[in-house]
Amino acid sequence: MGEQRDYLLEIKGLEVCYVTEDGVARAVNGLDLAIRKGESLGLVGETGAGKTTSCLSIMQLVPDPPGVITGGEILFRGENLIYATAKRMEAIRGKSISMIFQDPMTALNPVMTVGRQLEEVVMVHDKLSRSAAKARVVEALEVVGVKGDRYDDYPHQFSGGMKQRVVITMALLCRPELLIADEPTTALDVTIQAQVLEIIGKLQAETGTGLLLVTHDLGVVRETCRNVAIMYAGRVVESGTVEEVFGGARHPYTQGLFQSIPRMKKGGGKLTPIEGLPPNPRRLPAGCAFHPRCKFAQPRCCAEAPVMQGVGHRCACWNIGGVD
Repeated sequence: MGEQRDYLLEIKGLEVCYVTEDGVARAVNGLDLAIRKGESLGLVGETGAGKTTSCLSIMQLVPDPPGVITGGEILFRGENLIYATAKRMEAIRGKSISMIFQDPMTALNPVMTVGRQLEEVVMVHDKLSRSAAKARVVEALEVVGVKGDRYDDYPHQFSGGMKQRVVITMALLCRPELLIADEPTTALDVTIQAQVLEIIGKLQAETGTGLLLVTHDLGVVRETCRNVAIMYAGRVVESGTVEEVFGGARHPYTQGLFQSIPRMKKGGGKLTPIEGLPPNPRRLPAGCAFHPRCKFAQPRCCAEAPVMQGVGHRCACWNIGGVD
């Protein structure tokens, strides 16, 4: 995978569990990811694949209890964040690593004005005066389509889409080295979505910010990211450049995702959905976790978990190639 110093972020064998009265849910199972400075990586998978838990692990925000990181490494510029102190993580969050959270409704403090919350981020990390911080916040809000006169409004006075713009502003304020974007444009209309992605792209070009983009939208990945990783049942099953994966998907699950996308061309034909449901993380199947849904499954798939194979474009499947 190259030398460690080449990577801004490198995740090795990450394992995360949620321990509840109903049993142990294995949310992340041996996750491997790497992002260099200025690179953009799209993380794609169905709901429940472990994408958000992986992001929260990087930020050291997995709720404990019931969540616990049970194995692996999360290296940011060579520093293992799993062992970072609370004080160290406070210095990193918002400054070196920022995250656009999936649910804007719960990402903002309901008893503080939006402007005050954003102002606090800049004052803590960049040591600006209150007046200078306010000027930066107002400018940043207007960039994402929020008028400056909303500065003194509270979160409950904003719509869901407007809250999402505020959360995006908060993540970009300090020009982080690594931006984690968990479904950043879900609540936004198409026009604002394009503007937000353009802002993120401009930030990357100017500062070399690395981007981890979590999304269900393969079109957004194609337009925004250089690399893509397909996640299923807590681990990556296929990875490579966008051109490699989109142009020649190897894993049956990846192929199934593409076959589920509507075609706009006339005569596109019927969609072919992936049969079945993602596995219960409390009762993951033996062998390849995808084998109960895979029409190419063989006896080996039911007994032995496949390892990632290949160089560059990699895939974890005993029957690489899948659909012809």
